[in-house]
Amino acid sequence: MNVRYRVLTGLFLLSTITYLDRVCMNVVSKYVKSDLHLDNEQFGWILGAFSLAYALFEIPTGALGDKIGPRRVLTRVVLWWSGFTMLTGTSFSFLYLLVVRFLFGAGEAGAYPNASIVIARWFPAVEVGRAQSVIWAAGRLGGALTPLLVIPLVHWAGWRWAFALLGLLGVLWAIGWYGWFRDEPSDKAGISEQEVREIESGRNIKQNDHQIPWTTIIRNPDLWALMLMCHLFFYGSYFFTNWSSVYFQEGRGMTEDQTKNFISLSYFLGAIGCLAGGILSDALTKRYGLKIGRRTVGVGGLGLSSLFFLLAGLTTDNQMAGYYLAICVLMKDLALPVAFAVCVDIGQRNAGTVTGSMNFAGQLGGFFITILFGTIVHHTNNFNYPLFMIAGCLLVSALLWLRIDPTRPVALKD
Repeated sequence: MNVRYRVLTGLFLLSTITYLDRVCMNVVSKYVKSDLHLDNEQFGWILGAFSLAYALFEIPTGALGDKIGPRRVLTRVVLWWSGFTMLTGTSFSFLYLLVVRFLFGAGEAGAYPNASIVIARWFPAVEVGRAQSVIWAAGRLGGALTPLLVIPLVHWAGWRWAFALLGLLGVLWAIGWYGWFRDEPSDKAGISEQEVREIESGRNIKQNDHQIPWTTIIRNPDLWALMLMCHLFFYGSYFFTNWSSVYFQEGRGMTEDQTKNFISLSYFLGAIGCLAGGILSDALTKRYGLKIGRRTVGVGGLGLSSLFFLLAGLTTDNQMAGYYLAICVLMKDLALPVAFAVCVDIGQRNAGTVTGSMNFAGQLGGFFITILFGTIVHHTNNFNYPLFMIAGCLLVSALLWLRIDPTRPVALKD
């Protein structure tokens, strides 16, 4: 096996663990709310604290990876978030849990931007879409596994121990990553000269690039379009990450087993969507060019997801709502690896900073929908109103892909 595919395996495990930790709070929500006496509005702020911190620290952590390399930054990121994953299980009050989840988000920020740096340095440009699709499919696999693993664990040992054990997985990954990975292919022992030449001659970066100035981020309209697209995109993503369990059980009256099955199905289909989206985008790029290859998947995936969100909110059949929402994940996740591939396309050597900028905007979207969902439901007792809002956001996000040009690198000078 080529060494770069072993690197991708490491990133696959990273992404799987990331979503195990993220989705765990969604899966155990009813136990946490009951134990700490939280209503949906309060629980929304607990969930939103993670997204807000993640957003605030995303760009700096991505830029740090561009500067000092993803080996050290990813090690720090995973150790930090794993520690606060464990501390989540020690929570005894609303305020304590709010602080822990904020610090958890601050620690996890930068994981995917730094994974994009690894891809930019270790993969030829023609493999970027597929590599991103593998990483995001792994995240969806982690989400699919979470209810299947965590709910039996909660019944056996309680929700607090679930966070402790998941945190331990991250610590083990960080130790293995720091000892084995190297920032540049040429620095890795055991890699062939042929593979190094294949990577370095095919990747779309320059060794003498510098970090993108903040003023470039502020003034660049293409980057703003990418950021706004991701901001609205994540309204859909964070519904599934944070609120789907509450929606199915409280909004649709489903049992815990039914909820578990629909959450797992959603993330399983999301994994398929991620893989298919990256492969399809690379295939279209090879045949029709980068612009069509990226835009077609982005517009189609998010547009169809918008339609199925609307159908889920309109139907009175609870089972059909579950299936519609699962299809939403399949459709929207076609666009997910493509969005991160565009960050590599236009960011090149500065892929971490560009990815961090896009994901910063996305995480702010995650923060807003997390707070809005809990507040709307708390005051109206209607669990479908937020779905209509999300459908509209995804439609605008799909249209924004027509403004994104992956063939135009972000200018490095003011």
